[in-house]
Amino acid sequence: MAQTYHQLRLDLAAALAVFLDPDEAHAECVRWFEEGLDLSRAWMAAHGSDQVPAEVRRRVSTWVRHRRKGEPWAYILGWTYFRDRRFKVNPNTLIPRPETELLVEAALDVGRRLSVDRCVDVGTGSGIIAVSLALETDWQMSASDLSPGALAVAEENARGLGAPIAFVEGNLLEPVPDPVGLVVANLPYVDPADQPTLQRELAFEPASALFAPDRGLALSEALLRQARDRQAPACLLEIGAGQGGELCRRGMGMGWSKVMIHQDLAGHDRILVALA
Repeated sequence: MAQTYHQLRLDLAAALAVFLDPDEAHAECVRWFEEGLDLSRAWMAAHGSDQVPAEVRRRVSTWVRHRRKGEPWAYILGWTYFRDRRFKVNPNTLIPRPETELLVEAALDVGRRLSVDRCVDVGTGSGIIAVSLALETDWQMSASDLSPGALAVAEENARGLGAPIAFVEGNLLEPVPDPVGLVVANLPYVDPADQPTLQRELAFEPASALFAPDRGLALSEALLRQARDRQAPACLLEIGAGQGGELCRRGMGMGWSKVMIHQDLAGHDRILVALA
């Protein structure tokens, strides 16, 4: 029986609602049409009664099979948006979260107030922070990561978006030459003990980019210490909910003159700013 695009959208929303709540299913269905099929709402209004080609039906059916297993839509699609720019993502990298925009905004604010001319994004992943800062400032940007797979994705994103960035492979600030400048990072900060309670989609993202020892604090503490030892003017970190107080105490104990926490829209600790 012939299927129209309107019926395909209804069928897709119903299929997604089996494992998502109805609002999420509707929103994701719209994204599949707009991002995956490149069919806008205006197109649907004009052509929704058109018949769906068999190839499109097969493609959507394949997507549903992957999604039903918990695979995130961004991995199925192969890209996602961050700050209105399109970034490639794959299982070597975390999928960008809206909260990370708060880190970029904080870095822009602190960097301009301190008149920095260079910046390093530590644990760059898909490169969203480094690319955003490179394109929105005149800073000399560098970025590091331990994962060759993640660096390959970040380099591809930087090339595709025309962002001049020096990429280096290694642990935290170790491969970055002096002076390091402003240090920015979204490092792993999830407590490994929380793993059983996390949403199933996170099982598809690299564990090495999610979890850190010492209740999720170990890598944040290590970078704060390295950045202080390397005389960075400031270090900005995305952190987990409830981690701000302890990291502030540890940061002040390392000799940072001021350590502040910015909260996200939900009122959770999200951005740490340490000033020399």
